[in-house]
Amino acid sequence: MAVSERTFQQLALEDPEGHWELYCGHLRRKPGMTFEHNHAGFRLTVQLAQQLDLHRFDVRTNAGHVRRSPENYFIPDVFVIPLDLAEPLRGRRDVLEWYDAPLPLVVEIWSPSTGDYDVETKLSEYRRRGDLEIWRIHPFDRTLIAWRWQPDGSYAESHYTGGTVEPLALPNLTIDLDALFD
Repeated sequence: MAVSERTFQQLALEDPEGHWELYCGHLRRKPGMTFEHNHAGFRLTVQLAQQLDLHRFDVRTNAGHVRRSPENYFIPDVFVIPLDLAEPLRGRRDVLEWYDAPLPLVVEIWSPSTGDYDVETKLSEYRRRGDLEIWRIHPFDRTLIAWRWQPDGSYAESHYTGGTVEPLALPNLTIDLDALFD
């Protein structure tokens, strides 16, 4: 049964442990994840937080939503937000945290329970949103696929199996994939 945007926001606020998403107007609970998935998300979050200017950016890990439309809200595994986008939300107890402006980095980490859904649904929705850099990390294969927004609106795809990666939308930041997968 389809639900309204208002109903979704109310449910997500009242049941934050439910990790509710909305896809095509239908509620979807984000399932629990494996150790490898959670470990990669934590390691990535630490690397990001250690290097970002925390007066300008914040990192979310399995929290907050990105909004594509009134029918589509997702909880990325990790994402970076410019704090100026969060200003209207600060100090508000009655408003769900969500962003519809393109973000500098949105990351999904592969897991057995959500791998197909992430690839078939969420990653394409992030591209439609115009997020500047979208990553899919596969902790079991120890790989990263990065899609980077191009001036013509397309995305360039890059594959990594180790070493370091520099998110183009976050200058002077380097992610060590070997440490992430360690």
